[in-house]
Parts: sequence; C-alpha cells; structure tokens
Amino acid sequence: MRRPVIAANWKMYKTRAETLQFFERFKPLVRATKHCDIIIAPPFTSLSTAAEAARDTKIIIAAQNAYWESEGAFTGAISMRMILEAGCSAVILGHSERRRYFGETDASVNRKLKAALAANLQPLVCVGETIEEREAGNTEAVLETQFRGGMAGLTAGEFSRILLAYEPVWAIGTGRTATPELAAESHALLRRFTRENFGAGSASALRILYGGSVKPDNIGGLMGQEEIDGALVGGASLDAQAFASIVNF
Repeated sequence: MRRPVIAANWKMYKTRAETLQFFERFKPLVRATKHCDIIIAPPFTSLSTAAEAARDTKIIIAAQNAYWESEGAFTGAISMRMILEAGCSAVILGHSERRRYFGETDASVNRKLKAALAANLQPLVCVGETIEEREAGNTEAVLETQFRGGMAGLTAGEFSRILLAYEPVWAIGTGRTATPELAAESHALLRRFTRENFGAGSASALRILYGGSVKPDNIGGLMGQEEIDGALVGGASLDAQAFASIVNF
C-alpha cells in the first residue's frame, strides 16, 4: 500500500507574514491527519519562515526549484545546500512553468535531480504534455522522453527516493482537470516506464501525484483511482481551509 502524498506549490505567492498566517490557520485543521504525507513548497523568501512554523509537526517543507551547483558565480541561483539549510527536506524539479518560462530541459532536470539526491533532499519531479501534444496523440511519447531524460543515469536505489508528479500542462491553472480515468492512464504509463527501467519493485513502490487544477470538489474522484497516489496542488493550496479539505480527502 503506497502512502498518499498531498503537496502544495505556492508558486510566486505569499510573503513571510502571509506564510505565518497560513500556518496558524492550517495546522489545527490537519493536527489529527495521519493517512498521508503533507508537503508545502513556499517561495524561497518564505522557506525558513515555513520551516519554523512547521516545527513539531510532520509537514514537509520543499523548495520550488534549486540549482545543481553547490556554489559559484551563478547570479540569482539557489543551491541545494542553501535550501537544506533553510529547512527544506524536499524540492520540486521540472515543473511545467519552469520548463515553459525559464528554459528547463530534461537534461537540466536530470542534473538537478542528481544534485538533490546527493544533498539528501527528496525530489518531486514533474512531467506532463501540452494540449497540442495530447491532441496529436503524442502523450505517451512525450512522457517517455521526459521520464528517460529526467531519470537518466539513476540507479534503482536512487530512483526509489523520488516522487513523480504527472501534470498535464493544459490543466494547470486553467480550471480544466484531467478526468480521473485520463490521469490514471498517464500514471499507468509512468509506472510502466519505471518497470522497464528500474524493475517491478520500483514500479510498485513509486508514488505518482496528479497536478492540474486540483480542488476540494475533485480530489475524491482522483484519489479513488488506484494509480493516483496523491496531488500536487496549486491555487487551491493558498487557502488554508481549502488545502486542509484536500489533505483530509
């Protein structure tokens, strides 16, 4: 039985003060929650604030991105050891917005993934197709390319430490959600690629989250699918009550 994971990606929202307000409201709502892991990924400036607010809870703090070099002349970049020091134990890699707006590639995701593992951070690696790719019938090919490129060179032991998130680009922030059945089909593809590359044990253990306009009113249907092990939540995670409702699905 794979343990569910519900993750919040706050993107470029919330100041430090707003982060504190969120945790004050959110913590009492999930104090008794034991059925899933909870991950919250604030912006860089709020990481240490969130980590302090989450102290003495089981809430995991993640960064939304980080660079593969440990230090150097890389203006504007943040290293894995920096986010680790800020209180993170996980990091999101390869989000579609990073790929679309900032030029992330499968190769750069792979380098960041290896750096995260070396820093003992848990990577949450995102993959997903655009609406054009889906309508052209290329979903499987796109996911396989992203999977193989992103996971290149990993051992089965290294792979066992990661989480995957399937996030169809056409469903992110659009209000459109893949049906539970469509999402499950893509999750099954990712599990098949895992089996082919890392073995049946890795495929069985891998936790795959769905991301794309997840809300309190659709989380139940998504989590009812055997292939879906959790959710990567964007806009709905900004409200403590709404995110708690998703966590307590």
